[in-house]
Amino acid sequence: MRAVVQTDKSRACGVFRASSPRLRTRGGLAALAVAALASSGCAQDATQGPGATGRPLQAPPARALDEYASELGAAQAARAAAAKRWNLKRVPLTAPPPPAKKPEIKAREGFEVDGQQNLPPVFTSIPTEEKIVFLTIDDGAEKDPAFLRMMSELKIPYTAFISDYLAKDDYGYFAKMQDRGVTLNNHTLHHPYLPGLSYTEQKREICGMQDVIEERYGKRPTLFRPPYGNYNRDTLRAAKACGIEYAPIWNEEVFADHWDYREWDREIHPGDIVLTHFRGEEDWGGTMRDMVREFLDKVTAEGYAVARLEDYL
Repeated sequence: MRAVVQTDKSRACGVFRASSPRLRTRGGLAALAVAALASSGCAQDATQGPGATGRPLQAPPARALDEYASELGAAQAARAAAAKRWNLKRVPLTAPPPPAKKPEIKAREGFEVDGQQNLPPVFTSIPTEEKIVFLTIDDGAEKDPAFLRMMSELKIPYTAFISDYLAKDDYGYFAKMQDRGVTLNNHTLHHPYLPGLSYTEQKREICGMQDVIEERYGKRPTLFRPPYGNYNRDTLRAAKACGIEYAPIWNEEVFADHWDYREWDREIHPGDIVLTHFRGEEDWGGTMRDMVREFLDKVTAEGYAVARLEDYL
């Protein structure tokens, strides 16, 4: 058996014209508010649109736009203050709203196994033209409270893949993470090299971690990441039997002081999944906060925002 080893919706929905002098004086924030409120109209059921009622789409009241623009300005000011407080070089960019229709996720070419069409796909990026990336964090060794505060204050989404042998000494840390909107996903019980195990042994590792996450955090994950990115057909068969739908791995890995790349061009691409780990100074010579700075300073400088992986699956 072969082991695989790893080293819209349209934006144009209608035209609003701001007739209020107050809106014109708001500049960019007012324009952004108009666009955001207009786009919310796009998301409505087609029966509510002009074609169904015969009535033209009406611009929201000037006061509502003023209030929304003020909220956007306050949020941006708070994020700028947080960026300064956490010593970032630039204010992180805000990701666009997720697509109304989620992209089709297929196994990356060359990463398939026999019978792949019926198994969770292994992929390293999300198909999108938006300049967004997805941050994913593995295992659970380092449990830094300052990291939780930093990510919350900066409002940076990320996805966790935890292993029980590292998480179990402080399940509460990951409960706090979950309370902040982070999805906790499966990275096996003991982080073994899965292709070296039988189907039954692999299933025990994966389903066992499903049981732990459900018991501790109330929900069985649908995402699974094989340790080291290594898997075979039995891995994906076992994952499916345990309720897994997707097996994302990664295109880049970020550390406290450098990046590693899968692709030959050593570049970030739209939709890339970025890996890092819950690690601290003993392993990295730096902290989780140093890793976040390394990550955000690069992606922001290159014009990328950080989006939430689950919103695209």
